[in-house]
Amino acid sequence: MNGIFFGIVLIGFLATAWRELTLPVVEGAQTPMAVLSSEMLAAASGAVELAIGLVGVMTLFLGLMKVAEAGGMLVVIARLIRPLMTRLFPAVPPDHPAMGAMILNMSANALGLGNAATPFGIRAMQELDKLNTRPGTATNSMALFLAINTSSVTLLPTGVIALRASAGSSDPAGILPTTLFATLCATIAAILAARVYQRFAPLGPVEPNAPIPAGATVESTPAGVDLPADSGAYPMWVSILALGGVVALIPAAILWGDRVSPWIVPSLMLGFLLFGVMRGVRVYEVFVEGAQEGFQVALRIIPYLVAILVAVAMFRASGAMDVLVDLIGGFTSRVGLPAEALPMALLRPLSGSGAYGVMASIINDPAIGPDSYVGYLVSTLQGSTETTFYVLAVYFGAVRIRRIRHTLAAALTADLVAVVAAVAACWFLFAGI
Repeated sequence: MNGIFFGIVLIGFLATAWRELTLPVVEGAQTPMAVLSSEMLAAASGAVELAIGLVGVMTLFLGLMKVAEAGGMLVVIARLIRPLMTRLFPAVPPDHPAMGAMILNMSANALGLGNAATPFGIRAMQELDKLNTRPGTATNSMALFLAINTSSVTLLPTGVIALRASAGSSDPAGILPTTLFATLCATIAAILAARVYQRFAPLGPVEPNAPIPAGATVESTPAGVDLPADSGAYPMWVSILALGGVVALIPAAILWGDRVSPWIVPSLMLGFLLFGVMRGVRVYEVFVEGAQEGFQVALRIIPYLVAILVAVAMFRASGAMDVLVDLIGGFTSRVGLPAEALPMALLRPLSGSGAYGVMASIINDPAIGPDSYVGYLVSTLQGSTETTFYVLAVYFGAVRIRRIRHTLAAALTADLVAVVAAVAACWFLFAGI
């Protein structure tokens, strides 16, 4: 991450310096270096505002997570899909709280609930870090989890559907099949990439004085440490039935997604609390105990967000993004990615707000519109790719991981596959529009 961070900053500075020295001076206009300075300061302030804005949402969902943990929901969910999760994360004990937290994060992402997914994901990282004997270094499980997180299967991209509707689309939910296809391909690519790349990024030796966490496994614990006994899972038919129910959500999301989405967050709140009450949990006290962590976590991630968002702002404000578009736009247009949509594909891993603004400007352009090929494509890209650098900054910042190993490479591989799959799906369905 050190090299990536420094490289982005260096490119931004050099590109701006070149423009400052070569472009003619315009009376009354800001110089490129002055623009860069103002964008850097704005990004730093925006990073703090973004972190503070997360406090309320994180307080709510971390409180609900605490209720779920106290009632045993995370263990129940982990056992329910144990056959899949134990194969994906063999180094995590089957009934460890990290399993349930990861599943809740993936479920929230699938339903387009980014606000809920972030607290669940942070809790998952905190639990995974308890199994880590190398403080500050990402484990294989962390890397795989974040690679999946940045590419997770999306059944209901609610925010994109709402924006398409506001832009006057006659079929706001028309991106559901293309988004689902792109995220399926990206998730498969994320898993394969994380498994392959980890061979080239060894964990390194355990620190001599580092304590061995309880429940640590073969990924992070030297040979000879006893593992906790597996308390069992539900019968295979129960797991198959549960996974079948998830698959059944796909056509339901396509048919009734716009009607169901407003019910999701209130239903989550009631469902978690009702589960706690039924399990004898003192839901109010436990909720408040879990919610207290929200403010602390938000403060912890501020330095990581400032670093990443300022670097990204420098890259954009310097004009390096525009140069990159000009260089490869002619080629990508021949393979189904028009120059109008290319900034969206390049910006999405770097800046969520920037990519959102690009998509909004494209689909609200009367010459393009939301129901054109380009309109469907940028909408699919928004719904099927993630702000990778933001996710890594928030999640690793929450547990103070500095050596991220192969995580970024796996996540960017998934982003690239998502773009290719989105272009293929939109070309197949909408090229004739």
